[in-house]
Amino acid sequence: MVSLWTRILPREKSFFDMFTEVTINIQAGAQALVNLLEDYREPEQKVSHIKDLEHRGDQMTHDIMTRLNQTFITPFDREDIHELCSKLDDVIDLIDAFASRLVIYNIRALRPGAAELARIVRKATDEVHHAVTLLEKHDRILPHCIEINRLENEADTIVRAAIARLFEEEKDPVEIIKWKELYEVLEIATDKCEDIANVIESVVLKSA
Repeated sequence: MVSLWTRILPREKSFFDMFTEVTINIQAGAQALVNLLEDYREPEQKVSHIKDLEHRGDQMTHDIMTRLNQTFITPFDREDIHELCSKLDDVIDLIDAFASRLVIYNIRALRPGAAELARIVRKATDEVHHAVTLLEKHDRILPHCIEINRLENEADTIVRAAIARLFEEEKDPVEIIKWKELYEVLEIATDKCEDIANVIESVVLKSA
């Protein structure tokens, strides 16, 4: 027989489902970014698609926060749910921020390192997705967190090299300002993936 509390309280398991949906949306955004940079034609249309995914992510974040406010008993600490939700939203926001700036800054030709960084972001979001899908059982999560950290370090190395090359080759100070910011936005996206891994590791350790 279903207890009274089970009927009254929202199903806690839905948090895991909702987080998984968020990571799938982030993966789609990261893949769309890779597609944009690997075939840089008609960028406005592709950027618009990424913007749609960012809006979808905002709605998912809102839905999780609403569920959090309505749920008395949560599957793990409320603070961790809030933090995980916020960091996940940051990733799709940064993907959108990079893509939007390509149009705003009227970027006609891509510089070395941009597509490579986008591929690292995509790989990091794949690892985030795998880690989140395992969060309910707390099983085999840490290898994904370790890989996210490795990818973040790889992104740092590529960004440093790309910015050094930018200052060496580019003579237009406006272009330098544009591209330095663009590189750093993608780097921050990988930083946020690492933040997500740290939150997940914290949840696992608290439940050990």
